[in-house]
Amino acid sequence: MLSRVLGGYLRPLILAVTVLLSACAETTSSPQLRLSNADLEWVGRKVFQNECAGKRECLVTWNQGEAFPSLGIGHFIWYPAGVEEKFKESFPLLFQYMLTQGVVAPSWILELDPLDAPWPTRQAFLAVQNSPQVEELRGFLERTKAQQAAFMFQRATASLEAIIASAPAGSHETIRLRIMRLSETRGGAYALIDYVNFKGDGLLETERYKGEGWGLKQVLEEMDRFEQGRTPLLAFRMAAIFVLERRANNAANPIEKEKWLPGWKNRLTTYTDPEA
Repeated sequence: MLSRVLGGYLRPLILAVTVLLSACAETTSSPQLRLSNADLEWVGRKVFQNECAGKRECLVTWNQGEAFPSLGIGHFIWYPAGVEEKFKESFPLLFQYMLTQGVVAPSWILELDPLDAPWPTRQAFLAVQNSPQVEELRGFLERTKAQQAAFMFQRATASLEAIIASAPAGSHETIRLRIMRLSETRGGAYALIDYVNFKGDGLLETERYKGEGWGLKQVLEEMDRFEQGRTPLLAFRMAAIFVLERRANNAANPIEKEKWLPGWKNRLTTYTDPEA
């Protein structure tokens, strides 16, 4: 079902990312991030397993230690009114994207103005987490996994262009080649898409602890520490561990190092090539 739904609107996205990366090339070898319907279906399943262990109830959840609920296969952030955190809010962007795809959404979400999460606190959410309203939202997110996977693909596409453009002039070619080499395998393409969804593109100045970011940009920049004698995907995974350990060590809240970091590292172990 997923691949059938994806087929109608993925081709423009695949073409867009191919053109984008080709435009960034400065040599005759241009990076090509091509994902077939089957590839994107696989990526969507992997992300859903990472975020939710494939469990339906996890499609709408509110993690301990966070000031916002997380929704969908990618745990897209949705801020309640008055909450402004370091992290980029992603559910409203996903929701608007799905509306452009003609998705029928729950009427109560369409009536929200502004589009803020309707639960002010985690305690308020837990009191209604099995209510008809929340169950309707879970059902909506369960039947739109294809659109969520396509949104993550689109988000990663835009991030690659911005990351290359934001790099110091002398390192454009290095970052471009790293993206190219990662994108040559399904596992590498999955790592690029998943990491942007997981920890952002690394471009926001608000997403910093002690001046250090933790997004895709920072991982690509740190790969030089680990590239010698290793595959691009293994170097990427080791750079991601380095960046996330740095984040946890810089964080003011000990929950990041004590509880979240082990889970982040477990997620990174999925960054492998299925063909290997």
